[in-house]
Amino acid sequence: MTVAQLLEQLARMPEDAVVLMENGAGLSLVSGLDFFESQGPGAPAEVVLLPNMNE
Repeated sequence: MTVAQLLEQLARMPEDAVVLMENGAGLSLVSGLDFFESQGPGAPAEVVLLPNMNE
């Protein structure tokens, strides 16, 4: 999924909905994100969603 595709889908959601991610043992709130530039020719930049570690 690209950032554009994610934004398109999120735009259809209620603005006050919380964002969760599956963590293998249940669900975690998304508390932030990291951005990584492309790591070589042909490699895409990456956005990594970070779970809330205080749950």
